[in-house]
Amino acid sequence: MKVTTDACLFGAWMADEINNEELKINNCLDIGTGTGLLSLMLAQKNLEVGITGVEIDEDAGEQANENFNASLWKDRIDILKGDVKEYDFPEKFDLIISNPPFYERELRSESEKKNLAHHSENLTLGELLSIIKKYLNPGGFFFLLLPYKRNEEIKKLLKNHELNISKILFVRQSVKHDYFRIMLKGKLSEPENIETEFNEMSISDDSQQYSSEFKQLLKDYYLHL
Repeated sequence: MKVTTDACLFGAWMADEINNEELKINNCLDIGTGTGLLSLMLAQKNLEVGITGVEIDEDAGEQANENFNASLWKDRIDILKGDVKEYDFPEKFDLIISNPPFYERELRSESEKKNLAHHSENLTLGELLSIIKKYLNPGGFFFLLLPYKRNEEIKKLLKNHELNISKILFVRQSVKHDYFRIMLKGKLSEPENIETEFNEMSISDDSQQYSSEFKQLLKDYYLHL
């Protein structure tokens, strides 16, 4: 599985949000951990959190396990291989994160591994939100990375699952492009209405170099930035 720029940005933004707001996070569930990128980025910045990653693809899960064991934070990250829908977790989580499959009912690849990673027949957005609602602690937070074209769909699904969005980050490839990703921070619904904060970011500036905002978020993760 490739490590994508938008996934790196998502991991850095998520970790930064948690640190800036000084959120107390004891445990985290990483749904569809892939090669473990988000778990490792979170562990690097949040030195107390224990992380459970779940990955349905056996090869990706094995790669995540190798990456975790090679890191400084191996004692705080566990990997579960299998379908997250089949697990009955004995605890709830202060934080649930996911970079889920982007596509539903769209043209599929000839590679079944790519289909598993990119298409959501195994885990739809509705199913993912049901898991978040079931296992998120009251007062806890969830973070999601999605394609921009699912912006309106996810808002409706979140409302149906009684989940609120507290912050949305719209992401462009560059200042000349339209939005292509949305990053969501949310929590369980509360009696009072939560005002959603909207922000935007470009990965590259008008000179086709990484933007200052991107560099600020990723400087502690990239070797050369």
